[in-house]
Amino acid sequence: MILENAWYVAAWSHEVTTHPLARRLFNLPVVLYRSLAGQACALIDSCAHRGAPLSLGTVVADGIRCNYHGVVFGGDGICTRIPNQDLIPDKARVTSFPLVEKDDIVWLWHGDPAKADPTLIVDYPYHRDPAWPARFSMAPVAGNFMLIADNLLDATHLAYVHGSTVGGSDPNVHMVAESSLKPAKNGLRFERLMRGAPPPPAYSACVPDLPKQIDRWQEFDFVVPSTVLQYSGGVPAGSDRAIAPAPRFDMRIFHSATPATDTSCYYFWSLQNGHAIDDPRATDVIFEQIEQAIAEDKVFIEAQQLRVDELGEERLFDNAADAARMMARRAIRKYAKMSSASASLEPA
Repeated sequence: MILENAWYVAAWSHEVTTHPLARRLFNLPVVLYRSLAGQACALIDSCAHRGAPLSLGTVVADGIRCNYHGVVFGGDGICTRIPNQDLIPDKARVTSFPLVEKDDIVWLWHGDPAKADPTLIVDYPYHRDPAWPARFSMAPVAGNFMLIADNLLDATHLAYVHGSTVGGSDPNVHMVAESSLKPAKNGLRFERLMRGAPPPPAYSACVPDLPKQIDRWQEFDFVVPSTVLQYSGGVPAGSDRAIAPAPRFDMRIFHSATPATDTSCYYFWSLQNGHAIDDPRATDVIFEQIEQAIAEDKVFIEAQQLRVDELGEERLFDNAADAARMMARRAIRKYAKMSSASASLEPA
């Protein structure tokens, strides 16, 4: 299922330039580009004349020019120019998509354009906050987009999949974590606290002088359809995290998955370093650790998708660790029902 009437990440802002970018979204060919005036635009990637990809075209003053026969389309999809012809037929147009650029993210609306409410878009000011230096990435994943949030909201996999990075090698640390799970508008809030735990390798790689026992936290805000905002860190065991000085570890991660097809997606993620903000190398180190962890997740998610395609989902069961994942799926179903029934959706 690909949820309609929802905002998805189409690209990072820096990816959208005056050089057209081809991307398959929601089983459709889409071209993303920035007009010469700086406006991000998204159109179906096929000229309405003979069907050639607009992503092979050129951005010009009045839109994007198809480089097959020179037909130009504006950001609204309406043809603005046909070489050697003054009359522009009504049929000379391509589908355009509502876009909003916010917090260094280009959000694209999938569904009824009349329902495209920008207030539904997640706020993420950390991308422009100098107190949280950021790096950005995207990983294509051969798996359904909802499997990304499923994975993030099941923290018990950390010691098994990420023993050498963000998890640590002791599964019991994650099994006995104090946790809180609460519904929120169009999503949920999931918090975990691991008291007196050894720092995982990724934390020690970033902050070598962390003590042998720390209090670790993980906070996840899931927002329909596919965004997870994560704040994780650790301070010396018994410390008040709000005021504990260095040595400490703090990071934020923006996660969001956008369907390419029913069984593939783009996994957009960004990393914000909060423990050594004046040291660019510190940001690089934690980025590299998270990049490795996401590569580890990708292996399992893609293998999972293959088995589900082959054997179906009916044979699968849920356990106690699936509570947050199940709540997220319920939030998606609720949103789908609400969005199909009303043009007014509840802001996240």
